[in-house]
Amino acid sequence: MSLKAQLEAIIYAAETPITLEQMMALVKESLVAEGVTDEAEIKSRVRSTVEELAAEYSTPEHGIEIREVAGGYRMSTKPEQHEMVRAFARSLKPPVRLSLPALETLAVIAYKQPVTVPEISDIRGVDSGGVIGTLLDRKLITTAGRKQVIGRPILYRTTKEFLMRFGLKDVSELPSMEEFEKLVAESFQEELVPAESVQTESEVAQSASGEAANGVMPETEKAG
Repeated sequence: MSLKAQLEAIIYAAETPITLEQMMALVKESLVAEGVTDEAEIKSRVRSTVEELAAEYSTPEHGIEIREVAGGYRMSTKPEQHEMVRAFARSLKPPVRLSLPALETLAVIAYKQPVTVPEISDIRGVDSGGVIGTLLDRKLITTAGRKQVIGRPILYRTTKEFLMRFGLKDVSELPSMEEFEKLVAESFQEELVPAESVQTESEVAQSASGEAANGVMPETEKAG
């Protein structure tokens, strides 16, 4: 079996993004059998082959692509196929539901991480402690230690699952707030639980990016 075929099968079968190092370990034996023993050369062969595969899948004839996401590589549907695939996925299982407050809180964490609940609440203008549990359960955020201030509040940051959900290589690829809102709409449009009296997306964008926001919010909110 060719190296390209091996790597294609590995990337396809991987449930989470697979790294170059993991692929190297899996195909090393076959490359050594071919006389390739130098680690640097093995890595170069694997990387160039993955890039070649990615280029092949990028052509219009394919409905899927190979993307570098969350530190590894994975196959995913192309954006132009998302609506069809989303409709198919909804027919298979109930969607994961997130409330608008949960999405707002996730946006603040994404752009201000690591951040504490009091800091999130200050930005949003409402107690955000209730939705943290929801985001933790969905594995979209995780703890990141404690802030070295009085009370030592817990810090929160986004996770690998968050990167996978939004197709990001790492947090440095976070788009502008306007682009993030579009991603949220595409990923969660059919999964939102209606919420009354919440900030508008533009107000969340302003507050999460450090600008002044004066949206009217309820005094408390339940977990999303």
